[in-house]
Amino acid sequence: MRLLDYELPEELIAQHPAAKREESRLLVVDCASGSLTDSRFADLGRWLRAGDLLVVNETRVRPARLFVRRATGGRVELLFVRAEAGDDARWRVLAKPAKHAAVGARLATADGSLVVEVEAEGEQGERVVRIAAGSLDATLRAQGEVPLPPYIRHAPTAEDLERYQTVFARVEGAVAAPTAGLHFSSALLASLADAGVDRVAVTLHVGPGTFRPITADDPREHEMEEEWFEVNAAAAEALRAARAAGRRIVAVGTTTVRALESMADANAGRFAAASGWTRKYIVPPYRFQAVDALITNFHLPRTTLLLLVAAFAGEERLREAYAHAVRERYRFYSYGDAMLVV
Repeated sequence: MRLLDYELPEELIAQHPAAKREESRLLVVDCASGSLTDSRFADLGRWLRAGDLLVVNETRVRPARLFVRRATGGRVELLFVRAEAGDDARWRVLAKPAKHAAVGARLATADGSLVVEVEAEGEQGERVVRIAAGSLDATLRAQGEVPLPPYIRHAPTAEDLERYQTVFARVEGAVAAPTAGLHFSSALLASLADAGVDRVAVTLHVGPGTFRPITADDPREHEMEEEWFEVNAAAAEALRAARAAGRRIVAVGTTTVRALESMADANAGRFAAASGWTRKYIVPPYRFQAVDALITNFHLPRTTLLLLVAAFAGEERLREAYAHAVRERYRFYSYGDAMLVV
């Protein structure tokens, strides 16, 4: 299996969101006919059907990036990924520069409201820290930043604080937004509901591993980092009823796909409630159990997200779609345009 790569002019990497959520462009990829159609996200209802079940990821991005200082005064950036084994006093973090967060180091905010001690080291800047003093939750809410992706080169602004959340974000716990959902506005969701498109929510707390590039020569050797997902009983019943009635299940984003497929794996292919830690990794070829159509962004090359979309759309069809998007000057990545694969 080949890694998917492509050349992208830097000016196509979106640095700022569209003025309105639904003003993004939409590339519709029809797998049956192979056709590519340029559209607008505001016209999504044209491509969906009454009875379709739209599945969204309701995770909410935590202001998880915090700057602290060593005793010598050097600044260290910490990204608080998740509590360690359910212990709110110990957290898995990404540290930058990692060499300044050695085991035993005590790191504190400039005002001393939070002090952490590094207890363990991992690879790629991972550390386990213990909250030695102060409240992490209160400090993040007062001083934390929304962790924008590294290819967005400006510091987080007030616009980012609002725009880097989906309109259906409810359950805090992600360190990155499920970006396909960023295109939706409340007005668009209402118009889809009026047209008979149903909606249900699941949760997958997006972690940094989702976006890490694949470095193995064989993509199948890549290991996903675990992320928490939940499909509750009500959502599972809505999914089961839709499938039984022959209605399409339309996943909004690759993280939603991974939550749905993790649910199916946990229940031997059945639609039933499921939750827990998942390392679900989808590469071509793959038989999807719980998804009939996919709304997604344009993803970075050599990433697990791109391989998932390739498994859904087909590798050659996806190459054609991305080449078309580059020619037609679509905007790429988190704040970019969208693609609907049906």
